[in-house]
Amino acid sequence: MIRAVILGSAASGRSLPSEYAPVTVETRLGPAPLWRAGERWVLFRHGQPHRHLPHQIPWRTHALALAEIGCQAALLTSSVGVLTPRLPLDTPLLLGDLLMPDNRLPDGQACTIFDPPQPQQGHLVVDGGLFSTPLNAQLDALIRAQGWPAPPRVVFGYAPGPRTKTPSENRLWARWGAEVNSMSIGPEVVLLNELAIPCAGLVVGHKYSPPDHRQRLHGEGIRASLNVGHEILSKLALAFLDHAAPVPFENRLYRYA
Repeated sequence: MIRAVILGSAASGRSLPSEYAPVTVETRLGPAPLWRAGERWVLFRHGQPHRHLPHQIPWRTHALALAEIGCQAALLTSSVGVLTPRLPLDTPLLLGDLLMPDNRLPDGQACTIFDPPQPQQGHLVVDGGLFSTPLNAQLDALIRAQGWPAPPRVVFGYAPGPRTKTPSENRLWARWGAEVNSMSIGPEVVLLNELAIPCAGLVVGHKYSPPDHRQRLHGEGIRASLNVGHEILSKLALAFLDHAAPVPFENRLYRYA
């Protein structure tokens, strides 16, 4: 089974195991650099080394590249801000739902793979959830096998960036129901679902974001907080690449044509 992992800022400048080799995948929107070891693929969201701010990421190109290689399951990862003190930091969390009130990419365009119009376009109907329940069950087992407690399913709030959220904005995210947030994953899970690729989301909180828990992380403090998340996410991502099994796509595209 062809499976892929998307890694974020915490993986910047990191090396993959030696069996992974760089591959350029051509898409209708241009080339996308990936890393491959057999049926296992890795995509660095921000480039390798890090060069894309969130609004500069070629979201559509990345999604088309995973479709081009025939990806059957994708794991999306991120270090996140945690919006509720009931959730621990430095612990694996599974994404159960998405809060993305304005379905747009950071540059203002609609978050859809169907731009411009094309014959296979349609409405993505979310029947089973944007984050695959069967894939989440597989990740749950992998996480517990590595000695972690059963991970909670949390609501992910997508905030486009590239600036960080204000205290008032984080307060509003929490009132809306988001439990964690970051500047990634939202576009990926929508676009990949439009391409009928089942997705799971795995995140690690590296800071508390509510105003009364604000941590002023700078320089080495930010890097140290991301290092912990990287170690957790990379270990679980490689386990996913080694052990993920096929799952059905639970959503559907409604086409008028």
